[in-house]
Amino acid sequence: MESRNIEKALEISAKLAAGETVREQGTNAALYQEYSTNPEVYDMVLLSLKKMELSVYEYNNSLFAAPKAHGSLFGYSNEALRRELGLRTNGELYLAYFIIYNIIMEFYTDTISATYAEFVRVEDIVRKVDDTTAGIVDKKNGFVLSEIEENSFRSLALSWDSLPAATVELSELRAAKNSKSGFVKLVCNFLVSQQLLSDNQERYYPTDRFRAVVENYFDESRGRIMELLD
Repeated sequence: MESRNIEKALEISAKLAAGETVREQGTNAALYQEYSTNPEVYDMVLLSLKKMELSVYEYNNSLFAAPKAHGSLFGYSNEALRRELGLRTNGELYLAYFIIYNIIMEFYTDTISATYAEFVRVEDIVRKVDDTTAGIVDKKNGFVLSEIEENSFRSLALSWDSLPAATVELSELRAAKNSKSGFVKLVCNFLVSQQLLSDNQERYYPTDRFRAVVENYFDESRGRIMELLD
């Protein structure tokens, strides 16, 4: 392989690993062209990112990198993510994960269908989680859960239901774990910080990075929880 191709591949990999987006238009346009048209560069980018436990996704003529499931280099550990979100226990963290799943389901009926919501608000997400937790604990819906699943999801539902709807008017809402709306706001702030959502006057829009992750990684990795959410 030519040293020039190695240099270009490593430059692309470094930018993606640092959380940058390599787009067809913009400052990284030349690197996007190298990735798209040079097979040697393309193969080396995929190989180098694989070694870093990262996947590369393409969406809307843009490249994004995301940690592989259980990756130890760039993915968050439970402890690190608790610190990032200001949470104390894994139970609170799992509730945050559950809220994220529900946010995804607000935008997608499934990962093949086109997005059917332009944006979501905190109250939309609270309502979605309310509906989902009600379905999990309601055996009339026909869910067949293992004992472990039943205990885990029941614990999530009870944790959610124990929170008041809101402690202040939504216009004055702050991210906090002392109410349903505050907890959702906490999660939304984190997703904004990760460039997965954009915030415009308390309306949360999915970014291209969000779409790339959902329509690729999430579809590959979804498990039993998706059966319940569907």
